[in-house]
Amino acid sequence: MSDTTANSKASAAPAQQGPVGPLREFWAYFSENKGAVAGLVFFLCLVAVALLADVIAPHDPIEQYRDHFLQPPAWVEGGSMQFLLGTDAVGRDILSRLMYGARYSLFIGCIVVSVAALVGIAIGLFAGFLGGWIDTVAMRVMDIILSYPSLLLALVLVAILGPGLENAMIAIAVIQLPHYVRLTRASVMAERNRDYVTSARVAGAGTLRLVTVTILPNCMAPIIVQAALSFSSAILDAAALGFLGLGAQPPLPEWGTMLAEAREFILRAWWVVTFPGIAILVTVLAINLMGDGLRDALDPKLKRS
Repeated sequence: MSDTTANSKASAAPAQQGPVGPLREFWAYFSENKGAVAGLVFFLCLVAVALLADVIAPHDPIEQYRDHFLQPPAWVEGGSMQFLLGTDAVGRDILSRLMYGARYSLFIGCIVVSVAALVGIAIGLFAGFLGGWIDTVAMRVMDIILSYPSLLLALVLVAILGPGLENAMIAIAVIQLPHYVRLTRASVMAERNRDYVTSARVAGAGTLRLVTVTILPNCMAPIIVQAALSFSSAILDAAALGFLGLGAQPPLPEWGTMLAEAREFILRAWWVVTFPGIAILVTVLAINLMGDGLRDALDPKLKRS
């Protein structure tokens, strides 16, 4: 009787485990990269700060306190707990501006990546699937864009469109476009002659359905990784344009603009430059670490058996 019971338990054990779901499998590989998990935690905290800035920010980001010009952080002599990270040259609270600046950085990243990815994927899908003159024209245009240094091209575009946050995002989306086009085209060319695509074509699927429903889902893994890495690039490029005075315009609390306003006070008020710079550094680092984790989790060649 006991042998029968033991055998039944042994046979039931594998059945209880069941197959591993895709999300659980993804998290298993992603969580192996501790840096990626740390980046994800920081990114989620940054999102929470951006969403709750109206509630948790101690001051209005553009309010000027005339009696507190260039006041140092609270732990430095002359500082005050009223302004934990100090104030800038016109008396605005740096901590509050950093919190609200997270909104602009995340907004820039989301809009730039969304626009560049949607347009780039569409061009890459049809260029890779149809080939011919469509592929040739699309790729030569992308080669022309890639032949210019990215920041220089962004400067030219913003100079043509005019300074401002919206025009800066358009310029950054344009310089990121070729990466999505080339990546999607390469993935489509690797997939278009596979058996499942041939079966769908024989079954009567049209070109639009073939590229969007049949092929695109199998090309998404590298595109997702590229989107994560492009997010950090967008934040960096927007900060660079803001620093040069061509991105977000004062008094918007965008991190690059904060750096631009603090240039002349680097030697006498280190905090007005240090904290926005650290915010950009840590945010970009966290997103890049997340991108590495996504690559490890989504690329089957990197998965260990």
